Amino acid sequence: MTESPYARRRRRSSARHRGPEGPAASASAAQDPEPDPREVARAIVLRQLTASAKSRKQLEDKLADRNVPEDVAREVLDRFEEVSLVDDAQYAELYVRSRAGSRKLARSAIRRELATRGVSGELAEAALEQRTDEDERADAAELVRRKLPAGLDLTDRTERDRAVRRLVGMLGRKGYAPGLAFAVVKEELEARTGAGADDDGVDEAYPDTP
Repeated sequence: MTESPYARRRRRSSARHRGPEGPAASASAAQDPEPDPREVARAIVLRQLTASAKSRKQLEDKLADRNVPEDVAREVLDRFEEVSLVDDAQYAELYVRSRAGSRKLARSAIRRELATRGVSGELAEAALEQRTDEDERADAAELVRRKLPAGLDLTDRTERDRAVRRLVGMLGRKGYAPGLAFAVVKEELEARTGAGADDDGVDEAYPDTP
């Protein structure tokens, strides 16, 4: 039987935290009653949700790290979902708004981050529908304006080309497509200099830009 991802994570966590068990430890364990795993799981989940919103996968990972049996974790999380305290759709919507608002990330970057948190497919796409192409273009332009140095000499071809590469790279790291990144940088440089597209040097420096 194939081991589940939950079981693998729990096994790795057990290996990390396993320590030497001498006679004193064994005697202490025999005297202390075993805590109810469901109560332990519920307490862990409540603490996690009190700190911040979490996806189901994030909570599963935390329970596995604490060596909660998989069937107990599933039962407890199912119950939290029934009372809407764990809701991946709502979590995804909040996450998209937060990351777009605070970090100005493009949808592709947010999509990747959601996937690492166990939210993908229809749930992720539905949440990402909050963001439009116009929203992304406006955010990209704002990022470029923030990063354009006030004293940048755009009449210096070398300095201008270096700024273009840096700004396009910055947008790329935030998930913006190359074509959009170059177009937005060009527009912002034009706005700064008042030059036309043929005068700002971006097309000449990057002839293959879509």
